[in-house]
Amino acid sequence: MNVFRNRPWTRLLTAGLLSMTTAVFAVGPQQALAEESKPGANPPQAQLASSARSAILMDADSGTVIFEKNSQEQLPPASITKIMTMLLVMEAIDEGQLKLSDPVQTSEYAASMGGSQIFLEPGEQMTVEEMLKGVALASGNDASVALAEKLAGTEEEFVKMMNEKAKELGMTNTHFVNCNGLPSPGHASSARDIAIMSRELLKHEGITKYTGMYQDYLRKESPKPFWLVNTNKLVRFYHGADGLKTGFTGEAKYCLSATARRDNMRLIAVVLGEPDTKTRNAEVSKMFDYAFAQFTNVPIYKKGDAIGTLQVEKGETAKVPLVADRSYSVLVRKGDAGRNIRHELVLYDKVTAPVEAGQQVGKIIVYRGDEVMSEFPVEAPESVGRAGLWTLFKRSAGKLFMNE
Repeated sequence: MNVFRNRPWTRLLTAGLLSMTTAVFAVGPQQALAEESKPGANPPQAQLASSARSAILMDADSGTVIFEKNSQEQLPPASITKIMTMLLVMEAIDEGQLKLSDPVQTSEYAASMGGSQIFLEPGEQMTVEEMLKGVALASGNDASVALAEKLAGTEEEFVKMMNEKAKELGMTNTHFVNCNGLPSPGHASSARDIAIMSRELLKHEGITKYTGMYQDYLRKESPKPFWLVNTNKLVRFYHGADGLKTGFTGEAKYCLSATARRDNMRLIAVVLGEPDTKTRNAEVSKMFDYAFAQFTNVPIYKKGDAIGTLQVEKGETAKVPLVADRSYSVLVRKGDAGRNIRHELVLYDKVTAPVEAGQQVGKIIVYRGDEVMSEFPVEAPESVGRAGLWTLFKRSAGKLFMNE
C-alpha cells in the first residue's frame, strides 16, 4: 500500500541538480533493477547463483534489488536466523537496555544446544560483547540462546520479539520458531526477507566490528581459551567483505547472507540451498564482482546532513530540524548515457502535536528527469508534545506583534 496516497503535501525543498555521467538502470523506485535468472535474461545475470536454490543481490543503502532468483520461496534459513538475533541485541544496546559489558549467565537450557557452539557450561558468565562474538564468528547456538534469555527472559519470549520485528520490517515469508536456526517444523524465511533483515542489521554500524573479524579468542586468560574462526571465509578472502552470517543444516544445505563495501557502495548477497561451501562462496563472490563492476551509488544525503525543518502545529517545539539518520543514495549503472538527477523533500502539509519520534512526516523523492527513481520516508527525529495554552498564547501574540 502506498502510505503517501491522498496525503496533503508541502514541497519544502527542491535540491540542485546532481550532474552525472551515468544513467539509472532502474525503471521504478528501488525494485526495478531486479531480474529473475531465466532463459533470455541479460547473460551476466543469467549466470549468477546458478547452483543456489534461491538468491538475491541488493544495494544496502537504497534497498534496490539488482538480481533475484526464487527470492520469495520459503526455505529453512539455518543459522542465518541469527541475523535477527543480533539485530534485536544491537537495538537493545542502542536503546540502552543492554551494555556490551553486561554479564550474561548461561542457563542449563542454553548450554544444552547442539550443533555449532562455543561450549558454554551451565552457570558460566560472559559479557554481552563476548556472546555477540560467539554468535557472529562461531555461530554459537548456545550463545544465541543465552543472549535471548538475557534480553527477553526466555527463548520463547525472544522468538515472539523476532516475529514481531519480522512483521514490522515487512518480512512476509518468515516465521521464526527459535533464535538460532536449528531445524524445527515451521521455521522458515526467504532470500528477500533475509536481505531485508540484513539491511536493517547493517544500520547498526558497530555490528561489522564482530561480523568482519576473521578470528579472535574467548576465555583468552582462562585455562580453557577458545579460538574463534569466522565461518564466513569471505571476510578474509574477498576484498571489502565484512559480514554477515553463514548457515548449514542437512535440510537447508549451505546458506550465506554476505555483505561487502567498496568506496561508497555496500552490497548484500543472499544465497540459500547451495551444494557446498566452495560453490556458495564462489557464487556470492561472483554476485559481488558483477555489481561492483556494473553499478555505482550517487549520494543524495550523507548521515548527519541537514535535510530541512519540520513545522509542528501546536507543538511544545514549533520547529524541528531534520537531519539524515543514515546515508541516502540511488544506484546507477556505470557508463550509460547520463541524465541529471534531482531530489526534493516533501512533508505533510500539516503536522500537529503530539508527534512521536519515528513518526513518518514526509518523504524524499529522487527524480531522473520527470521519472521517479526512488522514494525515502522521512521520520520525526524526536517526540514533540502538545504545547500548553500559555505557550500557544505567547506564540500567537508574538506573531501578532511581528505582523504590525
